[in-house]
Amino acid sequence: MIPLSFLLLLGQYINAQDYDLIIRNATIYNGLGDEPRVQDIAINQDEIVKLGDLKDKTASKNIEAKYKAVAPGFIDTHAHIENIRELPTAESAMRQGVSLLIGGADGGGPDDFPGYLDKVSELKLGVNVGYQVGHNSVRERVLGTENRNPSEEELLLMQELVAQAMNHGAFGLSTGLTYVPGTYSETEEVIALAKVAAKHGGFYSSHIRDESLGLIEAVSETIEIAEKANITVVLSHHKALGAGMWGASEKTLKMVDSANAAGLDVRLDQYPYTASSTGISALIPSWARAGGSEKFKERLQDKKLRDSIEKGILYNIIHVRVGDELERLQFRKFGWKPELQGKTMVDWLEMEKLEPTPANAVNLIIEAQKNGGAQMIYHVMHEDDVNRIMKHSTTMIASDGKLSEPGVNHPHPRSYGTFPRVLGVYAREKKVLGLSEAIKKMTSMPADLLGLNDRGRIMEGCIADLVIFDPKKIKDMATFEEPHQYPQGIETVIINGQICLEDNKLTGAAAGKLITPQTTKP
Repeated sequence: MIPLSFLLLLGQYINAQDYDLIIRNATIYNGLGDEPRVQDIAINQDEIVKLGDLKDKTASKNIEAKYKAVAPGFIDTHAHIENIRELPTAESAMRQGVSLLIGGADGGGPDDFPGYLDKVSELKLGVNVGYQVGHNSVRERVLGTENRNPSEEELLLMQELVAQAMNHGAFGLSTGLTYVPGTYSETEEVIALAKVAAKHGGFYSSHIRDESLGLIEAVSETIEIAEKANITVVLSHHKALGAGMWGASEKTLKMVDSANAAGLDVRLDQYPYTASSTGISALIPSWARAGGSEKFKERLQDKKLRDSIEKGILYNIIHVRVGDELERLQFRKFGWKPELQGKTMVDWLEMEKLEPTPANAVNLIIEAQKNGGAQMIYHVMHEDDVNRIMKHSTTMIASDGKLSEPGVNHPHPRSYGTFPRVLGVYAREKKVLGLSEAIKKMTSMPADLLGLNDRGRIMEGCIADLVIFDPKKIKDMATFEEPHQYPQGIETVIINGQICLEDNKLTGAAAGKLITPQTTKP
């Protein structure tokens, strides 16, 4: 009689497979900008273990990818994921092919960085996430929203908070120098904090101080920070904002090239749209918002101050943002008047039976801010600048998008369509980029910025973060009018070796992890 233990071992041997997963006949874009090659990809656990002809090999799971493109999972180095605990699946990102999101952009993110990351690490994540530490969050924790320089002791405390975050897994420091309270900081303050991030091997990204009339000066400031802090810098969502600045990207890109030729490391990221998104408060002079909402309301009671605030808003509407074209001001999220979400300033003025002029819009903007503010979409960029910036050798693709779910608010379409739009519109249709180059800007370039040598490329030994898509069909569907639409053409997303999206359906796998500089392979 044959022992049962022997039969069990024999069964295991007979059923043994060479690999956990084989993607067969894949047209592989390796993320490095090389021309694609048709090969099979073998995965064991979370690792790409073999590339080549594997027709004689077996796997527990096979995916046929003939005529399909396979790329590394896309890395979004500039994302707004403050609601990751409410939307841990991050479906709006995953369905774009994103495998890694970096939060803490524009100076934001948690003020208790270590505690927050500990909580994130416990979530059942759909995609990988990592963080920068935000200057605004650090400054507000120490100074509140006061319009003043920190004392020596306060600056030391801010530096300690940045160091603490870097030690706990931050990839770098971000600033939002157009936002309260970051807008009140001097360049030297930012340099002092950037030096701490540099000491810990981090990089510096910035929503620069001005993307419109002061664009050139703001880019110069960022280059100065790169030099004096000896740190890699990224000009976040680089753009030339407002009709008066259209074409200015020619000069800013030359500035970047000159800085890099001089030995600095200055890079860019960009989303592929001619509209930005931020608060309605961007139209209000920053000095008027110092100290918070109640201080703002107090200033409005002073006739001279209110007159200055109104003049500042009118100037920003006409000269910085949209001129007389108020239809370029679109409401994205408006808690006080949700019926206006998706509508424009012209619609609101008409509702109030007011002539649609910038002067009439001023008081409505003040009332909106008094009642909790609103998130806006500003249609203020030119396509020529978008194309020019996208072509630049240092430009990475990043969404600046928020985690979104269908039917909730009225997000910028970048939250659903950034990466497919680049591949479908700018690579396939407009040929601004080649497909290999476009993928490189979404994969190995951001991975290199983050210091993740085991992600962002398809090579043996790398982590199996992969996206399978049809290069003839990939397309963004989200629009400014109807943003809640997932893209087409992305069929499979693999995160850490697990299939999370298959046949355009979520599998339920929660394969994402909290990623820090310490998690990369040596």
